[in-house]
Amino acid sequence: MGTPSPWVMLVVATVLAGISAPCVAHGQPNFIVILADDVGWGDLGANWAETKETPHLDELAAEGMRFVDFHSAASTCSPSRASLLTGRLGARNGVTHNFAITSVGGLPLNEATLAQVLREAGYSTGAIGKWHLGHHGQYHPSFRGFDYYFGIPYSHDMGCTDTPGYNLPPCPPCPRHGAAARVVRKDCYTEVALPLFENITIIQQPVNLSSLAARYAEEAAQFIQRASDSGRPFFLYLALAHMHVPLGIPPQPPTPGRGIYGAALSEMDALVGQIKQVIDSHGKGRTLLWFAGDNGPWAQKCELAGHLGPFVGAWQRQRGGSSAKQTTWEGGHRVPALAYWPGHIPAKRTSHALLSTLDIFPTLVALAGAALPPNRRFDGLDVTPVLFGWSDVGHKVLLHPNSGAAGRAGEIEALRLAQYKVFYTTGGAMACDGSTGPAEHHQPPLIFNLDRDIPEQEPLAVASREYQAVLPAVSRAYTQALEDISTDNISVADYSKDPAVVPCCNAQHVACRCQAPGALLDHPMELRATRLCL
Repeated sequence: MGTPSPWVMLVVATVLAGISAPCVAHGQPNFIVILADDVGWGDLGANWAETKETPHLDELAAEGMRFVDFHSAASTCSPSRASLLTGRLGARNGVTHNFAITSVGGLPLNEATLAQVLREAGYSTGAIGKWHLGHHGQYHPSFRGFDYYFGIPYSHDMGCTDTPGYNLPPCPPCPRHGAAARVVRKDCYTEVALPLFENITIIQQPVNLSSLAARYAEEAAQFIQRASDSGRPFFLYLALAHMHVPLGIPPQPPTPGRGIYGAALSEMDALVGQIKQVIDSHGKGRTLLWFAGDNGPWAQKCELAGHLGPFVGAWQRQRGGSSAKQTTWEGGHRVPALAYWPGHIPAKRTSHALLSTLDIFPTLVALAGAALPPNRRFDGLDVTPVLFGWSDVGHKVLLHPNSGAAGRAGEIEALRLAQYKVFYTTGGAMACDGSTGPAEHHQPPLIFNLDRDIPEQEPLAVASREYQAVLPAVSRAYTQALEDISTDNISVADYSKDPAVVPCCNAQHVACRCQAPGALLDHPMELRATRLCL
């Protein structure tokens, strides 16, 4: 026999690491982090009275804690997710913009993930849903601390399907053998189908989007059951496809009001309700459930985008472009967030603390009784006192990295200091009408007082007493933050591309199909012996 390949050895090492996890300390809680995609602050009824499609999320808010000043760590997919799983901004962890289907790299391997830290502390770890932090080789979630993975490697608009759903512009279904001509459309992926993974194996390509939400709920319930049977605490990272386009075709005709978007929002809400029901059935008070968004709505998708609530970025809108996803306006990064943990987190509590998805990492690590990884600095805080209702104090300063609309991706040119929102660079992403707002650099910076100006409509006059009083503190905070980052242990992500790394279960079939054209396979029939993504 020949020497086993390095990848085989890596798989074996990963399995053994799970088997040899240390004994569990008594009383470690279970954790579920549910991350919604492109959801608006106003998409929760608990936040915005006009929203009627979220009764289960509203129930979570009533039985737990609602955060009204909670922010994603970036305003676009990959950087936001990398920061959640490392507790560090992209300026530190190296992930400053999105990875592609041809990306060779991903979240740098020297960055410890939340799953790796918790697995070392005795946790069973699972990831279900969208990854978007590298799918090739060691960047795959199966090698980033997760014992189990089920989901798609990137956004579900980054591959064709046979059930393309609703998008603007609409995208065609995957091509089939014998098709007269392949339809090519701007912003649509037509050559390679979207794959569905179980661990490192593609089990369906193209994925059936119509059943994906149900599959996620089923896999989550099974993971929770397996972990409970093992007697180990568990960490489940559930990264939903909702509310990113394409939106699924609802089983029932959409009701009047928010139409297709409202129907998809109801589906997401029902999925979260199912997860809550499952964890409650295993004993209330054993599991902390934390729900948040990855960034604001994708405004260029028009009626298929979420609701900003009052965070409309009026100053930017007057100059063109969107003030939502990809921007550093409040609508780009202020997201809905809820925490539910009966017996620990007080019910019917609203927190006004300035918090972030960055805080999830250090908070869960502390609650697990584990230690933060050494030799690096963290942007997140342990916010256990806020969760338990002992305090309502969060960040004094919160940094907002450029996320695609203006400025160099990942650089820090906007921040919060108490109630003040500060911009050294502004710009608008593409809006529904196709407009964009050009980048503008501001020296001295624009400063808004969010206590009086939630819509970010009128910056403080530079000559005003308030501006002159706050500017020195802003300048000090900004200088100190940049210096802290520049002197840290900074990682660099590999953004090189190679078409050979695109996940493909059968390169001989059009669009990499691993099923008969026209078949919409579900798990009883799926092909389990398809190509490994290594």
